[in-house]
Amino acid sequence: MPTYLMYRDDLETVAPDENETKQKIVDVMTEGMELARAKYGRSVRVSHAKAHALLKGELTVLEGLPTELAQGMFAKPGRYAVLVRMAQQPGELLDDSKLSTDRGMSVKVLGVDGPKLDGYTGNAQDWVFDVGKQFLAGGMKEFLQAFKPNAEIAPKLSDSVKGAVSSVARATNTVLNAVGANSEKLAFYGHPIVHPAGEEYFSQTAFRYGDYVAKLGFFPVSPGLAELREQPFDPKTPDALREAMNTYFRAHPAEYEMRVQLNTGLDEMPIEDGQAEWPETDSQYRTVARMTIPVQTAWDPVKDGYFEDLSFSPAHALAAHRPLGGINRARLLAYTMLAKRRLADNGKSVEVPESLEAVPN
Repeated sequence: MPTYLMYRDDLETVAPDENETKQKIVDVMTEGMELARAKYGRSVRVSHAKAHALLKGELTVLEGLPTELAQGMFAKPGRYAVLVRMAQQPGELLDDSKLSTDRGMSVKVLGVDGPKLDGYTGNAQDWVFDVGKQFLAGGMKEFLQAFKPNAEIAPKLSDSVKGAVSSVARATNTVLNAVGANSEKLAFYGHPIVHPAGEEYFSQTAFRYGDYVAKLGFFPVSPGLAELREQPFDPKTPDALREAMNTYFRAHPAEYEMRVQLNTGLDEMPIEDGQAEWPETDSQYRTVARMTIPVQTAWDPVKDGYFEDLSFSPAHALAAHRPLGGINRARLLAYTMLAKRRLADNGKSVEVPESLEAVPN
């Protein structure tokens, strides 16, 4: 059995100029939000702007977990109501027929007890995941440089121009994947054209996992989801992803396993490098919970209006699941500030659902 890294408060390395870099990231994201607001007439999320599925479900923590997995919200068996928002990664409302981008899955687990991160008083634990096991940048400064074009230039370009970029990036990544490599930067606008319900979603960055350190992921396991990965998917309309999700979820339930990859040592599994893929030969992803989503309409305007008043953020977390590393330290500041700005711009206040009954059907 591997020896797992124990969590300590001194595992992270903070650069002397980190606060300055974090503020620059907030400034760039704010500029991107303002450009998008001018384009759409309202403020949208600076990332994961266009949702294609808004779902209600249940997360069941498994019984009999070994000590190293029975940590934080997974310390004891239980069932939790969840809200799931699946969306394109960019901070724009893009035409699905013209380009394929990275996708994200955000899960709000309701009614989670325990000490929360400083400044958070809600009752939920949020998990904000994306496709791919690596973040698009290694550190905070790389993240700033990678995000600037997406915030400052992309909103000014037509979807047709971005679609051309998407096609080239997708073809290039096909070549890279054929030789066992990939590029998260290329995949941002060149993601493979597959059904989003059948994808795997990952934390990409490290989190405290009670007494340990881990990365996490959601893996599709129900037969219908597995079949989606093998079926052709050809988005022909601007909202093709929403239409595809409605077609699937109106006829099929879905089940995902939530799995945890525990850290075995910082040399092979660094916390501060968001681009580092932790080797599964050292530590495999192991199942701690199952998320079930019943048959329902995945997206409609009423649901979308309700979910737009919600904030999904790594800052909404138990202290036992504190986000770790420079990328997450930047996200904790930026996501919190920009969510408040987005809601204020739109004349809204933060909604914090207590149960699924508050969510429109």
